[in-house]
Amino acid sequence: MNYQEGEVLLFDKPYGWTSFQLVNKVRWLLCRKLHVKKLKVGHAGTLDPLATGLMIICTGKATKKIPDLIGYDKEYIAQMKFGETTPSFDLETQVDKTYPFESINEELIRSVLPKFKGTIQQIPPLFSAKYINGTRAYHYARQGSEIELDPVAVQINEFELLNFQSPYATFSISCSKGTYIRSLARDLGIELNSGAYLTGLQRTRVGSFLLADAEEIEGFEKSLSQM
Repeated sequence: MNYQEGEVLLFDKPYGWTSFQLVNKVRWLLCRKLHVKKLKVGHAGTLDPLATGLMIICTGKATKKIPDLIGYDKEYIAQMKFGETTPSFDLETQVDKTYPFESINEELIRSVLPKFKGTIQQIPPLFSAKYINGTRAYHYARQGSEIELDPVAVQINEFELLNFQSPYATFSISCSKGTYIRSLARDLGIELNSGAYLTGLQRTRVGSFLLADAEEIEGFEKSLSQM
């Protein structure tokens, strides 16, 4: 591996870590190993702190590939809970509203999923890194501001139900860059005349890169120490 010249690395991002934390950790480990003060390191697509799974990290001249890598389709395994909502559409914030969910069953879920396939207009969560007038949206959200982001066109290639045990469901989702799975959870809840939020998310694929080929940061650190 020639990290200074440029490598494309696959990592399984730990739960609770920001994407920035993982990039910083990789950069620090490599700089220490290579005895350099600076090394260009970047990632090709953010994952929320409460999500796990595949993150592509590039070093050196390979960082020039990042714009292309970001554009690849993504695949996720998502867990959602029906009958409740949270302001962030996931576990980052507390439940704020409850709804009836007893009428939701596997047949009903499968019947509405086609409405979310293809090119759809999606409103990103206010608890997100989107910019509003030069400020990250989550800053407004944490101040309690009632601001709604503009809809964005995204492509949903696959939205398949894998398992349903009321009030929880697990889905396989393949989508374009810029898609918020949290927003899909919110919108699915609305479509089912209830509420829903994301309780778990794992990214399993980016383009042809697979989570199965990724390594954990602990394993990467150990392999560097043995070089």
